[in-house]
Amino acid sequence: MSNLADRLDRARIVNEPVPETRTRRTAPGQRRGRDPFADVKSRVHQEMLTSLGPRLYDPNMSEQELATQVRATLQAVLESEDRPLSQADRTRIAQEVSDDILGHGPLEPYLRDPDVTEIMVNGPEDIYVEREGRIHPVPAYFVDDAHLRRTIDKIVSRVGRRVDESSPMVDARLPDGSRVNAVLPPVAIDGSMLTIRKFATDPFNDEDLIAMGTMSPMVRDFLAACVRGRRNIIISGGTGSGKTTTLNVVSAFLPEDERIVTIEDAAELQLHQRHVLRMESRPPNIEARGEISIRDLVRNSLRMRPDRIIVGEVRDGAALDMLQAMNTGHDGSLTTIHANSPRDSLARLETMVLMAGIELPVRAIREQVAGAVDLIVQQSRLKDGSRRIVAVTEVLGMEGDVITLQDLFTFDYAAGRDETGRYRGTMIPTGIRPAFTQDLSDLGVELPMHMFARMSL
Repeated sequence: MSNLADRLDRARIVNEPVPETRTRRTAPGQRRGRDPFADVKSRVHQEMLTSLGPRLYDPNMSEQELATQVRATLQAVLESEDRPLSQADRTRIAQEVSDDILGHGPLEPYLRDPDVTEIMVNGPEDIYVEREGRIHPVPAYFVDDAHLRRTIDKIVSRVGRRVDESSPMVDARLPDGSRVNAVLPPVAIDGSMLTIRKFATDPFNDEDLIAMGTMSPMVRDFLAACVRGRRNIIISGGTGSGKTTTLNVVSAFLPEDERIVTIEDAAELQLHQRHVLRMESRPPNIEARGEISIRDLVRNSLRMRPDRIIVGEVRDGAALDMLQAMNTGHDGSLTTIHANSPRDSLARLETMVLMAGIELPVRAIREQVAGAVDLIVQQSRLKDGSRRIVAVTEVLGMEGDVITLQDLFTFDYAAGRDETGRYRGTMIPTGIRPAFTQDLSDLGVELPMHMFARMSL
C-alpha cells in the first residue's frame, strides 16, 4: 500500500486529521525541502519579539540604536538555544532573523546587492531577480504567505500607504527611492506578489550611461544643448526601459539658477540643483477621500512660479495640463510616457488628453501637442537585456491633420551583435539638422555642424 494510503488508514483508526497535500510551484534553483533551522529561527524570532517588545516600535530610537539592541538580544537568545549549532549556522540564523526584524526578510541580501536591479516575488517560494537585464530564479523563500504579507506591510506602512483585502494593490517606495508594487489575494490568485525596482544609491550620471551604451557622447551633448535651450522633451519607452534613469540624467543639465518643480507618483528623481521643489501624489485613504492626483499637482505647480516643470510620468488627464504649461511660458519642461515609438507616444498623449474629460476636437489636441513638444527621446530594453536610446525625434508641427516628425539620431541595428549576443550598434545621426537650431542659437546655444554629419558606412 502507498504511503498516502497508509496515512489515510492510520487517520481512520486514530481519528486524526490528514494533513492537506497540494502541489506547490518550485522554480529552478529554489528550495525543494524544509529548512532544517526553521523551528530554531521561529523560536529565536518569537523570543526576540518578547524580549524587545515595544522597543521595536519606539519612534524616539534611531535605526542604528535599534539595530544594536536587536543584535545584542539576538546573540543572547542564540546562546541560550539548547540545540547544538555550529558557528556558521549561528551566523546564518542571526543574519536571517536580523534581516526579518530590521529589514525585509529573505529579500534583504538582494536589496543590498548592487548588481540586482529588480526583485520579483511571485509567491512565498517563487522569487526572481534581474541582473544585467536578464531574469534569474534565486534560492530564497518566505516561510509562508503570512510572512510575505508582513514584509509587504512593513514596506508600505513606512510611507503612509496601506494594502489589504479591500485595497489589494499598492505602489510605494523604499527609503532609498526604490519603487515597490504589491498585489494581494483575492486579486493575486496564487498568493501575494511583490515587485521592487531598485535605484542606485549613487545615481547614474551621463558618463555612466555612455559607458553602458545607453547613449552616445554626441546624443548626450545634443540633449544637454536642448535642455539649456529650453526645449520641451518627452522621454518615451516601455516598462523597465530606463526612462526614469534617463530623465534623471537629462535633468542634471538644468541650470543651477532656475526654479525647478518635480511631480511624481513615487519620488525617484534625484536632482542636485539648489532650487528644487519636490511633490508627490497621494492615493485616497480608507474612506476613499484625500486623494491628490498628478493632475492636481501639475495645476498647483503653475502657481509656484516654476522655471521648469518635471513630471515623472504622465498617464492620465494630467497630460492636458502638462501640454498647457509647456505652451504657456513653462518651456524647457521634461516628462516620461509609456510608448513603443515616437509616433505612438503622440497617440498616447492624445488619448490621455481626452481622459481629462474635456471635449476637444482631435485637431485641437494635435495642435496643442505639436506646439508643446519639441523632442521625443525613445528608449528601449533590447533583447540582449541592455537599455538603449534608439531614436531622438524632432516634432516639426502640423501638416494637414497629421503631426510631422523627423528622426535626428537613430540606433544602428545593422552593426549586428558580438559573440555574447550584445548589440554592437550605437546612435548615429541621420544627417538632418533640427528645425529649432536657430531658436537655440538665439538663446546662445550653438549646435556644431559635425554633430549631425551623416556617418559614411
